[in-house]
Order: sequence, then C-alpha cells, then structure tokens
Amino acid sequence: MTKLELPYQLFDADNHLYETKDALTRYLPKQYEGAIKYVEVNGRTKIAVLGQISEYIPNPTFDVVARPGAMEDYFKNGNPEGKSKREIFGKPMSAIPAFRDPVERLKVMDELQLERALMFPTLASLVEERMRHHPDLIHAVIHSLNRWMLDDWGQDGNFVHSGRIFTIPVVTLPFVDKAIEELDWVVEHGAKAILVRPAPVPGLRGMRSYALPEFDPFWKRVVEHDVLVTMHSSDSGYSRFDAEWDGANAEMLPFKTNAFQMVNQWRPVADAVASWVCHGALYRFPELKIAVIENGSAWLEPLLQQLKDVYKKAPEGFGFQDPIEALKQSLYVSPFWEEDLDRLSSIIGADHVLFGSDWPHPEGLAEPARYIHEIKDMPQDDQAKIMGGNLARLLKV
Repeated sequence: MTKLELPYQLFDADNHLYETKDALTRYLPKQYEGAIKYVEVNGRTKIAVLGQISEYIPNPTFDVVARPGAMEDYFKNGNPEGKSKREIFGKPMSAIPAFRDPVERLKVMDELQLERALMFPTLASLVEERMRHHPDLIHAVIHSLNRWMLDDWGQDGNFVHSGRIFTIPVVTLPFVDKAIEELDWVVEHGAKAILVRPAPVPGLRGMRSYALPEFDPFWKRVVEHDVLVTMHSSDSGYSRFDAEWDGANAEMLPFKTNAFQMVNQWRPVADAVASWVCHGALYRFPELKIAVIENGSAWLEPLLQQLKDVYKKAPEGFGFQDPIEALKQSLYVSPFWEEDLDRLSSIIGADHVLFGSDWPHPEGLAEPARYIHEIKDMPQDDQAKIMGGNLARLLKV
C-alpha cells in the first residue's frame, strides 16, 4: 500500500462494518422470535425474513466477502467483455477482524490514512423493505440492531469510538412517536448522525413520504438535537416496479445484472431528494442537514433542472419558495470517486461535497486515500473541505 503525502486529514463519509449473525436479533423481544432466521440452503447459509429466504445479500454471515475495491476497474472502465458479477469480484477473501471489531479497524484506518470515518451497517439495508407490512417489527429489529452496534462498535456506551469511528445508528419512521423515542435514545448515547432510508415510509395505512407534515415532530426533534441525517443507498423497494416491467416477481438483487434496473437505479434517490421540497419538509425545517451517501451524483443535475422547470410552471406547489435554493442549503452529496467531481462542485459548491470510499465493500476504493487523485486540480482549500473538512464541520468535531 502506497503512502501518500496528505496536506490535510481524511474523514471518510462512507465506511462499513459487517454484522454478526445476532446483530438483528440480540435484543429482539421474545414476541418477535423467529422473524429473522439463518437457514442452510444447498450447503450455504441464507437469511430468512418472515419465512422468506432473501438473496439480497448472497452471504449474510460475511464470513467470506468480496475484496475491498474489487470493482474499481468495472466502475472506471466499464465491462466490455460482459463479465458476470462473480467474475468481476474475483477471488473472495475471508473476513478479517477489522471488518467486525473497532479496535482492529482503527489499525487498518491508520494504514489507509483515514483519521476518521462514518461507519454504516451493511445488513441493515434489507430490513425495512422486507418487513414493510409489519411496521411494529421494523421498529423492534432496528432498535435491536442499534443496541448491537452500540455494544460491538461503540465505546463506553457511546456510538463514537476513540473520537475516530462514528457509528451510524438507524432510525425508522413508521410510527412517529417510536421514531422520536429512538432518536432520543441514540443521541443520548452519543450519535452524531442517523441513517434514514431514502424511500417511502411503511405504515398501517400504506406507504407515504417522510417529508409530509405528519413527520414534522420528528424533524423538529432532529433539528433540536442538531444531528446529521444520512440517506445511504439501500433497498428502497423500487424492484417492485422493475419486476412489473420485467414480467417477474423478485426482490432487489444488487449483484445480479438487470439492464432495466440499472437504467433506473438512481430513481429512488432522486425521488427521495425531490420529496424533501415537493412535500415541504425543507421549507418547514431549513436547518436540516441531509447527506446523501453511496448514491453517486449522476441524478443530481437532471433533478435540479426538472425542479427548476416545475417551479417555473407551478411555484404555488412549493409555497412560492425556490426548491433549488432549499436543496443547495441543506443537501450534501458523497459522489462516487469515478464521477466528475469538478462538475459536482460547480453545481452545489465544494462546501457540500463529501469524500466517501465505501471501504471495505467491493464497489469502493481499495485504498481510500487515492480519492485525492480525482480532485488534484482543485484548489487545495476545496480539496481539504471535500476530503474531511466539510464532514467535520457538519458533525462539529
């Protein structure tokens, strides 16, 4: 691993832990026992949610995983030979202690030249969609996961470990009073940021946007706590629509090629961001800070152009408040390393761009510090903001 000369410290907005098998169930109340199980299928361990075996994450034990950065060439240069995802991933590796233990992770962060990192769960991304008809269960499982993260990745009852690893608890929103209770609990235990799924919220009467007025008490409390809201790539449920076009009935399978799904893959995050202004939450709570993580940035410019056009034709639909300005005030974006970062900075400003490596996932960078090569022509002040200064400012650390 090549050490780079860095004139600033790196604060990575997108690192991941790999959960243990009891992460979702260690603190799950007895009444929900059996909702999540690990089962053997043809000699391989799979996760079953409410009796349905999921292939969303092929190896949910994470004992063997793809190597960090295995897909770098794929994302930079494409796949002209049409290789399968298995071929692109290459030879897998056994999980190392740093994937599951914060003390070991700190040692690897030193090697990777990362001073600080946001630490996101991995398995959590399948929970809410597969339990959408059981909102009470979602709240219970998410709280169990958060308590597991506090146990295994926190320090002295705090979600921040050694001032360097900022573990991100999840807050699910089906019942607003329960969401506020969870928010208060994670903040009490030192959380600097929370993870909210970029998708409609399930509930007893169906799905609806988190930006509707019924959720205002929750966002008011978020503002009072002054925590960062992160919206990380997840299963947003859009595979239901893809399946209708495909004439199929399958769950989201992120590691299986589906050209139609790939064409539409940024629709969920574009809709999620649009909802903040179309349903008015950012006008009612302009102090909110929202970071979109591991969704790239290709969706942003088309969305802003579309919002501009709609605002011109129907300003009353936004309460006569400019949606572009509202988003530029509150939105922060962590782009993929292979994207046009200069262009993104010109659209929303370098103050709103966050470096994220997605380590140790195969879609990210094997050596996060190499991200600086992608912004080497920017002014050094802007580089320092993107590579850590912006995130440190948002979290007040």
